[in-house]
Amino acid sequence: MARAAPLLAALTALLAAAAAGGDAPPGKIAVVGAGIGGSAVAHFLQQHFGPRVQIDVYEKGTMGGRLATISVNKQHYESGAASFHSLSLHMQDFVKLLGLRHRREVVGRSAIFGGEHFVLEETDWYLLNLFRLWWHYGISFLRLQMWVEEVMEKFMRIYKYQAHGYAFSGVEELLYSLGESTFVNMTQHSVAESLLQVGVTQRFIDDVVSAVLRASYGQSAAMPAFAGAMSLAGAQGSLWSVEGGNKLVCSGLLKLTKANVIHATVTSVTLHSTEGKALYQVAYENEVGNSSDFYDIVVIATPLHLDNSSSNLTFAGFHPPIDDVQGSFQPTVVSLVHGYLNSSYFGFPDPKLFPFANILTTDFPSFFCTLDNICPVNISASFRRKQPQEAAVWRVQSPKPLFRTQLKTLFRSYYSVQTAEWQAHPLYGSRPTLPRFALHDQLFYLNALEWAASSVEVMAVAAKNVALLAYNRWYQDLDKIDQKDLMHKVKTEL
Repeated sequence: MARAAPLLAALTALLAAAAAGGDAPPGKIAVVGAGIGGSAVAHFLQQHFGPRVQIDVYEKGTMGGRLATISVNKQHYESGAASFHSLSLHMQDFVKLLGLRHRREVVGRSAIFGGEHFVLEETDWYLLNLFRLWWHYGISFLRLQMWVEEVMEKFMRIYKYQAHGYAFSGVEELLYSLGESTFVNMTQHSVAESLLQVGVTQRFIDDVVSAVLRASYGQSAAMPAFAGAMSLAGAQGSLWSVEGGNKLVCSGLLKLTKANVIHATVTSVTLHSTEGKALYQVAYENEVGNSSDFYDIVVIATPLHLDNSSSNLTFAGFHPPIDDVQGSFQPTVVSLVHGYLNSSYFGFPDPKLFPFANILTTDFPSFFCTLDNICPVNISASFRRKQPQEAAVWRVQSPKPLFRTQLKTLFRSYYSVQTAEWQAHPLYGSRPTLPRFALHDQLFYLNALEWAASSVEVMAVAAKNVALLAYNRWYQDLDKIDQKDLMHKVKTEL
């Protein structure tokens, strides 16, 4: 009988809201996950529904999710997403809104390592870099650039659609509105296949494209073309990061929203309905024990892993059942190593002559994807990057934890190694279909979009879409959901 009391109270509150008229806003909204998706959707939901709506954000770990830092020698360094593309418009807006600043860029040269030697080396001269690309690969790099720019030009339409209040209930509908069947097909064909069709050579794909995809996704050119194009766009534009740490965007948005952050693991979402309205019971557990609460709207803003039972939550009371939302994820290990680089391994016996700060890799050696001489999240005006013969903090990204022998291969000696391991991106190809944002009337899966492409900005785009979808559904503004030929509609609205 005691367990029925909160349900009765919630139903009474819901009926009171219904009696207030069809225009009454939701009383309570739950967001599961306080990463960039969860914190952004809390902000956008409040923006649309107004400040009186109570928003509870559940987080089992630390705020920021895959935006995280690690402390080395009393300095903090990015261990999650390290930088954003200049075209990340939502992230740019958040930084302005929160009064944050861009971190000062400390320039360093890049190279691609092929296991025995460098297959491509960047110089300090732009024209020389272009000449080297042309000499090695012909016009493949121009063809790649044109292909990526065409994809990005169409993807950027999403900001205009969202500014006009349009939303999509599924990933396929969103992609179709931006690039029609071309974008949908790009989720079913590989990067390599698509680039070969536009005249990019296999050698360029093996040497350069694969290295970029390994750096961003830890996956190969066999991954879907759409996700690959978004990743390759990030490698071409100017990049930026947040002074003090990228995770400040998440904590800042939650503070601005005045969201109620609940440190707990959500275990289930159960459907109850009354008077034709859905009501969702969110059950959770923390160090105090088990509890639950009732909500008008629920947003799942965390990946639902097929192969990690500790992160799974269950759905009950739904007909038909909600069961096709999970998938396999690509594990990524980031090791922050404070030590002396073994430049001999890369063909430079004298460490003073080693010129690179960022090393990408082709499929060989397979034990690491990238190696970067990184800067702390707070950079003073007098800061300079450590010289190659000095002890520096290096960020090594690898598919598995590094063995001691592998660390000894990359470093002559080191003072400390700190690691962060997480399921970073979907394992593309492990799902036959693209998931939907709308799992039920007012139950949404924000992370559905990372099955098309995975980045911080993509999660912010998904957050805006879900907030608009919830708002349009709540007020039955169905003309703003899953509309075709939006470019024409938006032009006529202007």
